[in-house]
Amino acid sequence: MRAEQITDPIAFHGEGPVWSEWWGGLRWLDMLAGDILTLTETGIERRHVGSIAACVRPRRGGGAVVGVERGFVLEDIDGDLEPLPELWSSTAIRMNEGGCDPDGRFYCGSMAYDQTPGAASLYRLDPDRSVETVLTGVTVSNGLDWSPDGSLAYYDDTETGAVAVFDYSREQGLTSRRQLAALPDDGRPDGLTVDADGCVWVAVVNGGAVLRFRPDGTLDGRVEVPGVTRVTACAFGGERLDRLFITTSREHLPPGEEPAAGALFAVDPGVTGLPVREFAG
Repeated sequence: MRAEQITDPIAFHGEGPVWSEWWGGLRWLDMLAGDILTLTETGIERRHVGSIAACVRPRRGGGAVVGVERGFVLEDIDGDLEPLPELWSSTAIRMNEGGCDPDGRFYCGSMAYDQTPGAASLYRLDPDRSVETVLTGVTVSNGLDWSPDGSLAYYDDTETGAVAVFDYSREQGLTSRRQLAALPDDGRPDGLTVDADGCVWVAVVNGGAVLRFRPDGTLDGRVEVPGVTRVTACAFGGERLDRLFITTSREHLPPGEEPAAGALFAVDPGVTGLPVREFAG
């Protein structure tokens, strides 16, 4: 399969696409600019939320939860922003990517700006606004999503070159980590999403593609993203959740190279996704 470009290269580091009826469609991030982008019928809206916009998910009842540089921000139904207390003071670490579990808790993982090995963690924001650290010793905490029945969670630490899978329950959280699949050709996994068949779609940040893996780890499909190497994340959207939206980045690219980098792409892959899981807080 081959994706088509559907916007100009409007993001320096496009990331984190999310489709929600609360928003009337698709939001994604210009992460290092601290902006949330919204695709509308008339164009693209841009909203600044902080120095970093790492991950966004809808809240039940309206609004959103946002991972920002050193913690979380809550957006209410009117669009007002409420920053929560910062989780750390170091300027060397920032939030990066995350998602919501089947029980309405929001996760966001971190990374060192210089990608120091083991310097990062994965955090969980509960509906009562308490925060738990659920993983430590991570290098670049990245994509996170759950199986259709909610019993499994899929996760990328980019530096491992592989997709991990955990068992999941509300009481135990993420347990029994093991490898689902190593990416071919020294691929580096970035954002991921899970389709209605339980297959995992993974953006390859150094490979110009999105790969589909079956639940047993078998590589089962590939979407080429033309003219762009740095493919960062993917999510299903559209009224029937049958379109895969793909974000791209021009971070670390020389000026003038890969002119489409930073654009939003899309493909109709012949399968459907799952409704986005919402934050219950």
